[in-house]
Amino acid sequence: MIIQEEIVIVGGGIAGLATALALKRVGFQARVLERNPELRAGGSALTLAPNAWFALRALGIDDKLKPLYQPIQESLVTNLDSGAIQEAKFAGTQDNRENAGVRSVHRKVLLEALAEELPPDAIRFSSKLISIKSETLQDFSKVTVLHLEDGTVIQAKVVIGCDGVHSAVAQWLGLSQPLNSGRWAVRGLAVYPEGHGLDHGVKQYLSGGTRAGALTLNSKEIYWFVVTYSSLDKDISTNPELLLEEVSKNLAKGFPSEFLNVVKHTDRSSLSWVPLLFRAPWNIAFGNAYSGGVTVAGDAMHPMTPDLGQGGCSALEDAVILARCISQAHLTAATDRHWLEKALKRYVEARRWRVTWLVAGAWFAGWVQQGGGGGQEWWSVLARWFRDRFYYPFILPRTRNLISGDCGDLILSDKRD
Repeated sequence: MIIQEEIVIVGGGIAGLATALALKRVGFQARVLERNPELRAGGSALTLAPNAWFALRALGIDDKLKPLYQPIQESLVTNLDSGAIQEAKFAGTQDNRENAGVRSVHRKVLLEALAEELPPDAIRFSSKLISIKSETLQDFSKVTVLHLEDGTVIQAKVVIGCDGVHSAVAQWLGLSQPLNSGRWAVRGLAVYPEGHGLDHGVKQYLSGGTRAGALTLNSKEIYWFVVTYSSLDKDISTNPELLLEEVSKNLAKGFPSEFLNVVKHTDRSSLSWVPLLFRAPWNIAFGNAYSGGVTVAGDAMHPMTPDLGQGGCSALEDAVILARCISQAHLTAATDRHWLEKALKRYVEARRWRVTWLVAGAWFAGWVQQGGGGGQEWWSVLARWFRDRFYYPFILPRTRNLISGDCGDLILSDKRD
């Protein structure tokens, strides 16, 4: 069976659904191919900075999410080796319409909010991509041909790869494979049916080369993580009970009882153990992120470590800016047969350097916060000195507003006729 589509989005995660919704807002219908039989929500929560909320406002769903989550006002960082406690305030970003702060949200709730705004048939589930190729039709127009596992063949004018860190579309474009930062993270969601009674905010703990944290989502749920330079045997990392035991007895051994109590309340189904990957910044800056009618967005374009909290935020930015570029380029569609290709080129040029610096900045922030590996080498000592005297007292409180940049222009153009 051969199906013809104008725009196909590979991947039904945050980037994929946000891109489909952004295109809908400017009058384009996209088909989303999701390999799973239902919405996937890897990771239980994510933190959205002001730039993400500007993007969500452009998508028209910020008001659906904001009432559910309180802004985070502060982060307390405890150095367990020295006993020092540092406090970082998170100020909201004020524009002429509203105050956009920093909020941690359920990943699944965000996905559902995006999906609810799409047509019922926009997402094609159980659609696993197995190959991509470019073809020239009889009228000399070019299409991208997608072969799916179920035998379906789709011919598309535009293909947008939103298929995650190990993107098949990015690989087809020739982008490099993601690099391992040398760090791993275990994450989970603690659930307190009767309420946890803790103040809303973020608490982080440092010890050697290990960093842990807990973020309250609401009165009954707390998202937590442990990031370490240690790897685990597969038997441990894939077994929830063994993984929790490893966190309590080894990875977070000696951490405050308040944090360990959070770990004990973890919903086993929410646990994950993953390496922290990133694409080499120079490959994003100079690599081939588009070709003809094919491009990438979100983690497929710029996988980054979570240390700036910008993975999901930048994916939402991608969606809005890509839709805007396509909408603006459509004005020349009657006179320029290559308008779609030019729109994708403009999108990549608009995003390339911003996400390059975000990826590099996230890697540096993670390296600094974890003391350059926690050893006694001169670079580790320097990293800890910089972290304790400059990063936490002065840089972190301003980071989220600095990296948000000028987000006031994240407004979608009017729909096409």
